[in-house]
Amino acid sequence: MSNPITYNASGADNQQESSQEEKWLSKIPQNLGYYLAGFVDGEGSFNVSLRQKSDYAIKWQVVLSFNVSQRDMTNLLTLKEVLGCGIIKKRKDGVYSLDITTPQRVILRVIPFFRKFPFRSEKAIKNFAIFCKIAALMSLGNHRHKKGLKEIVSIRETLNVGAGRKRKYNEADVLKSLLEKSSETIRQAPIKSEMI
Repeated sequence: MSNPITYNASGADNQQESSQEEKWLSKIPQNLGYYLAGFVDGEGSFNVSLRQKSDYAIKWQVVLSFNVSQRDMTNLLTLKEVLGCGIIKKRKDGVYSLDITTPQRVILRVIPFFRKFPFRSEKAIKNFAIFCKIAALMSLGNHRHKKGLKEIVSIRETLNVGAGRKRKYNEADVLKSLLEKSSETIRQAPIKSEMI
C-alpha cells in the first residue's frame, strides 16, 4: 500500500524522491530540528484557504499554507534553509513571514519535518494532524471533485478553531456555490424530445 502523502510522481520517481527526502531529514541535527519545531509551535500556523477560480472545473482552488511570522528574521532564515523552500516577506507592520504554499514542498518538506520533530502543545498537535489529513486527501486528488471538496471543506472547519479566525470563504459558501452550479447545469442540459 502506498503512502497517501505523495505528490503526483510515478513509482520509480516517487521512490527516488522519497529516498532523497529521507536523506535530507537524516542530516538535520536533532537539537536544531527540535528547536525549530518549538519555535513554530509558538509562532507558526497551518492553514487551508479557498479561492474561487472560474477556470477550474469545480470552480474552487484549495491551497495548503504553512507560515511563521516574527519581527526578527534569524529563525525564519534558518527554517527556510533547513526546509529548503519558502519565501520570506516583510509585512507593512514590520513583521517578517516565511510562507510555503507550493503543494509539493508542503507535502515533501514541511509535513515530514514536523512528523520527525513533533510539536508539544495540544493546539499545534491537533491543527497539524488536521492539516496532514487534508494534505493526504489532496494528494489523492479529492479536491478536484465535489464529494472530495465537500469532505475537505468540512474537515477544514475544525482547523484553527477559536477567536481571531478569519476566513474569506466558509463551508456554507462552498456548498451554496456547488448547489448553484448543479442547478445551472440541470437548467442548461438539452431537452430531448421524442418523436411519436
